[in-house]
Amino acid sequence: MAENRTHPTPEPDQDWPVSSFAEALFGHLPRADQRRWARIYLQGLLSTPGRKSIRRLAATVSTSPTASQSLQQFINSSPWDWVPARQELTRLAEAHTTARALTLGTAVLPKRGEYTCGVHRRFVPALGRTISCQAGLGLFLSTGEEDVPVEWRLMLPEQWNDDARRRERARIPESARHRPMWAQALDLVDAVTSALVPPVRVPVVADMSEHHDAGRLLSGLSRRGHDFVVAVPAGLHVHPADPRLAGAGRTAPDTPHQTLGAQRFLHRRTARHAPTASTAAPDRRERRIGLLTGLVRVPGEPRTYRLFTERSPAGCHPARVWITNLLGRPADELLALARLQSGASLTVAALERDYGLLDFEGRSFPGWHHHMTLVSAAYAYDRVVRPAVQSREPLLMSA
Repeated sequence: MAENRTHPTPEPDQDWPVSSFAEALFGHLPRADQRRWARIYLQGLLSTPGRKSIRRLAATVSTSPTASQSLQQFINSSPWDWVPARQELTRLAEAHTTARALTLGTAVLPKRGEYTCGVHRRFVPALGRTISCQAGLGLFLSTGEEDVPVEWRLMLPEQWNDDARRRERARIPESARHRPMWAQALDLVDAVTSALVPPVRVPVVADMSEHHDAGRLLSGLSRRGHDFVVAVPAGLHVHPADPRLAGAGRTAPDTPHQTLGAQRFLHRRTARHAPTASTAAPDRRERRIGLLTGLVRVPGEPRTYRLFTERSPAGCHPARVWITNLLGRPADELLALARLQSGASLTVAALERDYGLLDFEGRSFPGWHHHMTLVSAAYAYDRVVRPAVQSREPLLMSA
């Protein structure tokens, strides 16, 4: 069972000052008032209990009667570039953690109003119904204990591509268009890896099990030289890497696999799994897990991949199917990487509950990115950067 990531919200001026963190992220802003409001907004996200509306943020951190109006202006109208802030956030998070993977995760933000940027009707499995919302795709630095959001893309639906009136009202740049999830995912990976010098070479973990074009992500990651562990649809077109397994009585190449566990080129194996902090069972005992695994190829791809899935007990819902280019890794390591995917979902829930993810009051495309940048910064400061600095302070004092 996943751990409950509920933590008390700290006062922003305790321990490592939030002002230093804000200056590191937003020092590139050209105006002193922009840098000041960035710090105030960040302090408000960290210290305002409950709903983090702009009015409540302003009341928590400022006595100025115009603070609310100024924060609204800073988030929604001020033309500041969020890219350098996210690059610095990526570098700071990486410097204070040991990343095991770059994990992709989705955030669904319920919204009303047809002119809110990217709003559309979407079925949300977790809710079991269709709602009006925005959808954001994020990339997280995953350590096994924390998953730090460092980059985001707003998923614009196709109907927003040619709706000039709505695009103008939401201030959506011409470069922002509807793109499939695999393309947005590659953009995120490129943005994060380019921010780090030298680049961090850890596997990319993603859930593409609801996307029929998952193979496009596999190809793109392979071309970029990234390792990956990606959940794919059970009907993904694959065939055995060994052509001899496609003979009589075997599944023919390029045939959709409706039930991966039934394919004869998938071999039974047993993995030992010691639960991580985010997936630990109450007794934390190592357990043995049955796997089905085999070497496959994707049509049109010369590379060999490993397909694996847990063996589900009879009558249970089929387990997710994963594909990886980490051919030499033990099965238990592959499972541990796959299970990092759940950490991104836990972080999104924490962002909603504790850091104001759902409380953005605005309709513009820049405003959405400004808010998501500051929400991510608040999480990183609270969960990773400040605790890491605290843990080193006694050593610095004794030295």
